[in-house]
Amino acid sequence: MSKYLCITNYKQLKKQSNELGSYIAMNYFSSDFKLGILGGGQLGKMLLADTRKFDIQTFVLDPNDEAPSRFGCNNFYKGSLMDFDIVYQFGKLVDLLTIEIENVNLDALDKLEEEGLPIFPSPKTLRLIQNKGKQKDLYVQNDIPTSKHLRFVGLDDLRNSLAKDELEFPFVWKSAQFGYDGNGVKICRSALDLVKLPDVECIAEDLVPFKNELAVIVARSFSGEIKTYPVVEMEFHPEANQVEYVICPARIDEKVTQKAQEVALKVSETFNHVGLLAVEMFHSEDSEGNDIILVNEVAPRPHNSGHYSIEASYTSQFENHLRAILNLPLGNTDSKVAGIMVNLVGEEGFEGQVVYENIKKIMAIDGVTPHIYGKRETRPFRKMGHVTIVNENMNEARRIAEEVKNSIRVVSV
Repeated sequence: MSKYLCITNYKQLKKQSNELGSYIAMNYFSSDFKLGILGGGQLGKMLLADTRKFDIQTFVLDPNDEAPSRFGCNNFYKGSLMDFDIVYQFGKLVDLLTIEIENVNLDALDKLEEEGLPIFPSPKTLRLIQNKGKQKDLYVQNDIPTSKHLRFVGLDDLRNSLAKDELEFPFVWKSAQFGYDGNGVKICRSALDLVKLPDVECIAEDLVPFKNELAVIVARSFSGEIKTYPVVEMEFHPEANQVEYVICPARIDEKVTQKAQEVALKVSETFNHVGLLAVEMFHSEDSEGNDIILVNEVAPRPHNSGHYSIEASYTSQFENHLRAILNLPLGNTDSKVAGIMVNLVGEEGFEGQVVYENIKKIMAIDGVTPHIYGKRETRPFRKMGHVTIVNENMNEARRIAEEVKNSIRVVSV
């Protein structure tokens, strides 16, 4: 029996032939098909730009009635993504369900999947990714290169490990669940760094001396078609631990590029996901000076490291996520030009009604496109938007990115 026969739960599905896994899905375009999206943040908003382009009917669930996606979808519902009944009842409204955030009620998704609702990525994939400890264990079990780690049920467990010399400073502390945008991550160099950490399930990773932080986005369709986006380079804010710049293509040797792509494909195969998988990696070296790639963590959805693709790629990450989950042919992932993304985050010392200072100034520069996420209230380091810079010359693109970063300010009234 075909492993794809679960797809027969799509309404109006017609079989193409008896060949395993081949089928014609219903007409998604200008039809009664309903796509559900769990999460209504900026990723959902940008995904909706492509559902509107294809005239695909959308339902969005988010706990915030000011969510950025509220105006771009056909139907918006306010409710907790962690509430079993709310997520389950929302799933009963749609023909296919996807996510724009991993922190959702997986028990509800399990029940919906058992009842035949296609869900991509699957609850099984999400369960592995939601918990960073399980995620790291999976890398070790499948010989995927990653930094050494230890898992702990809480802070007392971690302190006991330090006392027994099983763990030593420095290390990277990570909350096992619910971390995002640099939250839930802290470099610990002494016992003082443990004082304000929450008492939650966590992991401690070796502090990796890396040359670059890289990422590869893998698109994988239901039928198994796979494409990768170019390797990108990420530059982080030293205090907030947030990405400041994403540079495509990464400024690395071809051998490192090939190695990063190979590792990303192995990770994709291991998770057996459908949709996008963003694989974040460290480019480091071993004791003999050889280049190595270590997987940091993954995200099973459109990702900050792929925002440049809206302007710089033949097919954006958001369009390819749609193509993958609907089992349509994947689009060309190559870049048309060099692309750099600059994150726009709230400045320190400002909180309240947002104002984007000097936005007209940066819009006067050729190849500069701002994306405003629709969050009216700013606060320090809150992601409020991003700016894409495209240019045929990478050095010029990087120079303009610096100018943009130094010009625009996200402040408050």
